[in-house]
Parts: sequence; C-alpha cells; structure tokens
Amino acid sequence: MASPAALVVPALKRHTSTVIVAHGLGDTGNGWIFLAESWRRKNKFEETAFVFPHAPHIPITLNMGMRMPGWYDILSFDDLNVREDNRGIERSQAYFHSLIKSEMDKGIPSERIVLGGFSQGGAMSLLAGITCPVKLGGIFGLSSYLLLQGKIRDMVPRDNPNKETPIFMGHGDADQVVRYEWGQKTAQKLKEWGWSVKFNTYRGLPHSADPQEIDDLERYLKERIPDLGEAAGKEAL
Repeated sequence: MASPAALVVPALKRHTSTVIVAHGLGDTGNGWIFLAESWRRKNKFEETAFVFPHAPHIPITLNMGMRMPGWYDILSFDDLNVREDNRGIERSQAYFHSLIKSEMDKGIPSERIVLGGFSQGGAMSLLAGITCPVKLGGIFGLSSYLLLQGKIRDMVPRDNPNKETPIFMGHGDADQVVRYEWGQKTAQKLKEWGWSVKFNTYRGLPHSADPQEIDDLERYLKERIPDLGEAAGKEAL
C-alpha cells in the first residue's frame, strides 16, 4: 500500500542537508512538523529541508483491526518481538530507503541526510538507518525500540556503511506504551553489535517528547549536519 506524499519544509537557504522525521502509530507527518516550525523561528538549520512522511492506513491488530496510519501492524504490546509484521516492516524499510534516495537524487550527499522518528517511526528509523546501503549523517529514535532482533544483523549491508554513524536515542522513564526498558535494551544491544549510541533518559516523561529532549536532538543535528555557509556553496560552483 502506497503512502501519501510526504510533507516537505524546504530549506531557507542553499539546500545542503535533509532531515527525515517519521511519526508514530495513528499520527501523520503533520504531528511532527512543529520541529521545523520551531527551528525556523529560531533561525536554525536554514540549509536543511525537513521531510515528514505519512504512514499508510493499515489494519492494526492490537486495536481490533481498526485502520489507522501505521508503518507496520502491531500484534501485541506485551512483547513487541514475539510476533512481528515482517512484511509491513520490510515494506516501510524500502519506503524509507526510497526517501533517502530521493534526497540524494536532488544532489544531497547521503552523509548530509539524517533519518529519525518517534515511537513506531523511531523503531523504523533505527532499522532502516542501520540497514541503509549508503552512509547517513545521523540516525535517531525517540521512545523507540529495536525491530526484527533475530534477523536485523543479516539485513545490514556487507560493508556496513553506517557502522560509524552516531545514533541518538531519547526515552522517558515513565513511558507505559513503549516501555523504558525496551529503549534501554535496544541501545545496549546496538552497542554490543558495535554501533555508537547515545541514550538519554528523561525523568518522569511518559510516551511523548519534551522541550529538553528536543533541545538535545537539536544539538545532535547541529553536530551531524552543520550549515556549510555561503563560502562553501561558492567553492562547490
């Protein structure tokens, strides 16, 4: 099932980087556009375009088969890795990779593209990020967890282009939807497998994001995709 066209907030100056932000279950790209709006008001990331994709409407088993925006079906929240929607996850993985390719086709180097998201979108971003066939500028997951733990390492390209790509994760310790310990275990497992992961804990935060977490994400993005400036643009001409 095809996803609706993504929302795009274009760069204010010369477009040198892109951030792709994937929403959670039941939401749309509109739910996270506030990130770009906030940074625009603060004159941040003026060379960055922001892409907010929309998940397709699919039946969600956990919600009695009701159709809603979802990157994959969720069969149970008791243990997210016991039964997983492999087909849906792999479909969304291919879609996320196509978004990255679309930005590269516009002339954006893959190392200047960051992929991330919240909850289900964050879980997909972690998977699509570490299995991406090109090196990314960054990968982040907020209130998220690791998908397909039993096979994900077999999905990583042989040359593992994102082995050195820093991963940012943030999670509230009061999250009762995507449990805090799932986020912790995800970070631990990725570190065991050799990835560099920064895991931030937000005290008292439920399944949501808060200003401190957004500030931390902003710092991460500034490190990964700093504006290049007009001088760099002239050199490239």
